[in-house]
Amino acid sequence: MTLKTPLFEQHQALGSRMMAFGGWLMPIQYQGILAEHQAVRTQVGIFDVSHMGKLWLRGADVGSALAKLVPTDLAKLQDGDSQYTLLLNPEGGILDDIIVYRVAVDCWLAIVNAATRDKDRAWIERYLAEQSHPVTLEDRTPEQTLLAIQGSQSVGLIEALLGISLGDLQRFQHRSVLLPEWGSDPILIARTGYTGEDGVEILSSNSTGIQLWKACLDQGIPPCGLGCRDTLRLEAGMHLYGQDMDESTTPVEASLSWLLTQTQAYVGRECIQQQQQAGVERKLVALKMLGRSIARPGNSIFGSASAQDPPIGSITSGTQSPTLKVPIAMGYLPPAVAKLGSQVWVEIRGQRHVAEVVKRPFYRALG
Repeated sequence: MTLKTPLFEQHQALGSRMMAFGGWLMPIQYQGILAEHQAVRTQVGIFDVSHMGKLWLRGADVGSALAKLVPTDLAKLQDGDSQYTLLLNPEGGILDDIIVYRVAVDCWLAIVNAATRDKDRAWIERYLAEQSHPVTLEDRTPEQTLLAIQGSQSVGLIEALLGISLGDLQRFQHRSVLLPEWGSDPILIARTGYTGEDGVEILSSNSTGIQLWKACLDQGIPPCGLGCRDTLRLEAGMHLYGQDMDESTTPVEASLSWLLTQTQAYVGRECIQQQQQAGVERKLVALKMLGRSIARPGNSIFGSASAQDPPIGSITSGTQSPTLKVPIAMGYLPPAVAKLGSQVWVEIRGQRHVAEVVKRPFYRALG
């Protein structure tokens, strides 16, 4: 069964193009992917991302339980801090990429991908049971709305709309606020996003979320769909789970070693350490096409233009960059080739086109 967010009727009324994504019927675009992309890059846009899983963990032991479950050091987090991290299986494969929020010492929130919500919940519950951690997990996905307001103007507009100051809210920090005019439940506001721009994500009850959505549109904030969210995140060099990484991929291969703690035990650490010592056979890299052809997921990558040479890798994400006006992509290559400036060839519609390994991100916001 395809699920719908609380804003489904709002999307229909706006004439959005809807499509199934991660088990949910989601808006892909409204006025068009390019226009929505440009709005976020230059001013502001609002996304309905209520399909994301919202797993609440509570208990006196929740902090130490999470610290052993994810491969990132969470000890430095204080109330109001958040952290991008991963869930790994015992072999070091990536089950999901998530953001964890320390709401209080005994209350944490994990925002997980929509398509992996059931798998993630089952994995966490199994881990907690096996380790005998007295922690409860509550999946509040259906009853909470998540809005992402992104772009250079986003924070100022939300401050004016809600009548609050967010000037001291740093990147990856969050706070809960109680605003009686917006409902009886607290609203969680986080300085996070998936676009490469400044912005906030607002978690609320469904009724409050609908009010906030309407109010943002009344303020002239344009609605944006998942189509431009994908082009924005790719320009920002951000991974998409299920394309750029999955359970057959480790953080070392996916160029996410910066998330790995070197001092604490975590699920999959032994396998990860073996890879770090022995090396890996592939690494995720950023690619810029040197012509006009656009690489797409699944396209094979070759070490030369010769038809006799076998493929050495594959594309995982690719698009025409609306901001940079060039085709960009990410894909896996052997470490010997995955060096800045290396040239490779991508097979597109039976022909090979040259590309160059470049730095991630492709785009970085000013300020």
